[in-house]
Amino acid sequence: MMTFTKSELEDACTLAYRHMNATPQYSWPLLNARTGTPTWVKHENHGPSGAFKMRGAITFMDWLTRTHPDVPGICTATKGNHGQGQARMATAAGLRALIYVPHGNSVEKNAAMQAFGAELIEHGADFDEARTEAIRVAALEGLFIVPPFHKELVRGVATYAFELLSAQPDLDTIYVPIGCGSGICGTILARDALGLRTKIVGVVSDRAQTAKLSVEAGRMIETEAPDTFADGMAVRVPVPEAFEIYSKGAERIIAVSDDEVAEAIRAYYHCTHNLAEGAGAAPLAGLLQEKHRMAGKTCAVILCGGNIDTDWFLQVLQGRTPKL
Repeated sequence: MMTFTKSELEDACTLAYRHMNATPQYSWPLLNARTGTPTWVKHENHGPSGAFKMRGAITFMDWLTRTHPDVPGICTATKGNHGQGQARMATAAGLRALIYVPHGNSVEKNAAMQAFGAELIEHGADFDEARTEAIRVAALEGLFIVPPFHKELVRGVATYAFELLSAQPDLDTIYVPIGCGSGICGTILARDALGLRTKIVGVVSDRAQTAKLSVEAGRMIETEAPDTFADGMAVRVPVPEAFEIYSKGAERIIAVSDDEVAEAIRAYYHCTHNLAEGAGAAPLAGLLQEKHRMAGKTCAVILCGGNIDTDWFLQVLQGRTPKL
């Protein structure tokens, strides 16, 4: 199973900081009052693409250009944040960045990927269909397929948890969203590298429960097409390598509704004036769901991304839950 040493994560931080700054972790008084317990927010929404995926793109592209110097470009599938990071770093390396998204993907995330240099193609009804097409086209065109889960991606992503746990080593519990799994796995592996006993709680959408159902069953469980505005968690096929890590290293996995996610987005804005996209707000939704269970324990939530479409955000502020 994948592991990292402390020095490997320190090296990943050194590499990441050539392209971005460390993100802050803050404890906001109004948010503490809402959660009922001391709560630290890891602000990945303050990164250069507004999401944590940039970290993995930095370490992955460094690895790719060193180990495959003749590759003409990369191809990958995404719902948006992974694609922004890959497009930015591939373009900086002088490589082509072919990015597949499903039809109906976030208009504003699509625009951001193109601004970072992506050649964007819409295909399929959901992320997993887009990923299948990306794999097919990459083979035809001689592009390097960037998977949603790879050791070098996870090593980069793990730097956010390494920062958080280095600054706050006495945390009782961290809430992390699960899509394909790089975020929660990076958090688990950073904790283990630091020799800490912090509990990690995974959070999924109740409309995209593949990770939760798979852990409960002890085997891969594919679900129906996800229908949630928390698009960063809209995955229906689990990643086996990620499952191997979070099924053993997570304390538990819980599901939150779109209504709970919308309420968490409102809480972030009212209590901290930070924007959170659906997946970014899901950890806070999970903590609020378990508010009584966590009373008196120092917790952290990963605000993994703030790239919410304007129309959805306006609906949320008006007290509504966006519908697809």
